[in-house]
Amino acid sequence: MKPILQNLVEMTGHRDHLRLEVSVLSTLQKLSSIVEVRALELFTDGGVPHVRPRTWVDNGQLISTDSEAAADPRREPLANYPELRVCVDAHGESALASPRKGRYVLWLPVWMHEKVSTCLEITQSRPFSAHKLDVLMGIFQVYQNYQSLLDYSERDALTGLFNRKTFDEQFSRHAMSVMANRSGAGSESFGADEDLAANDKEPVQQWLAVVDIDHFKQVNDRFGHLYGDEVLILLANILRNSFRSHDRVFRFGGEEFVVLLRSTTLSTAHKVFNRFRLAVQEYDFPQVGRVTVSLGFVSTSKGAPVEILGQADQALYYAKEHGRNQVCFYDDLVAHGHLTAKVANDDVELF
Repeated sequence: MKPILQNLVEMTGHRDHLRLEVSVLSTLQKLSSIVEVRALELFTDGGVPHVRPRTWVDNGQLISTDSEAAADPRREPLANYPELRVCVDAHGESALASPRKGRYVLWLPVWMHEKVSTCLEITQSRPFSAHKLDVLMGIFQVYQNYQSLLDYSERDALTGLFNRKTFDEQFSRHAMSVMANRSGAGSESFGADEDLAANDKEPVQQWLAVVDIDHFKQVNDRFGHLYGDEVLILLANILRNSFRSHDRVFRFGGEEFVVLLRSTTLSTAHKVFNRFRLAVQEYDFPQVGRVTVSLGFVSTSKGAPVEILGQADQALYYAKEHGRNQVCFYDDLVAHGHLTAKVANDDVELF
């Protein structure tokens, strides 16, 4: 048991979900009879549940990727894993696959906020004994509890969305990954900036949008901060329902939010952001009534994180200064002479 305890100590020393995931898989890999361990990402695309490997063993080394769930060629429909799908549908704690070619598979879904987006997959060369299952479940429960603690520290207390600190960490990691790919220094990728969409006309890119509630100060002044907080909570729910499970939504502070829209074309990004804007416009907020939002967005494929965020901010403020309740794309504003492209590295510190 001593090696397991040492691994648990190491595992709980991490402050990042992906590193924690790698650590728990490394711990499991060292147990007897284990031949393969993987962390699977569960997500929905086009209304169909899918699964893809996110962390796995390759030639004895643990590999972790933050590539796009929807664009990953290794993804499969969840229907290909019938026992796991039944377990997820039933909100179960574990599932055993039917033995195949002398391999025995155990799945352990990670439940967070009544949802599952990650599942540990453990494969061994012989049936799982009751003692082995107890050991695996003990390690898994420590892992899941610690994941919950990390998740709590990464989220905004009011809305439950990811907070500013989490955005800084994730977007900084994204920028480093993009730079590594351009220099040929690595194989991981947050996105597929050079890939083409199915119509071979528009490139698939990643997009960063900054969202701001129009006249939010008037909501607080007129109705009070209690109703103002309710508007923020309800808007956060609309944000969750407007974007895919592998997109990322953050509360940036006050009435401002940030969306990282993954792997889609410019025309689709326009449609998705405007669909969200209309959903807010048409929502009947209790007591407050009608609320609108302004949104500015930009591609994340070029520039440092501070430049990209600054460009999205410029597009947002143009939208707010020219009528509000609209979506503005930074490159279009520059192309039409409404904004001047500028770099703000010297006087703005973001990371």
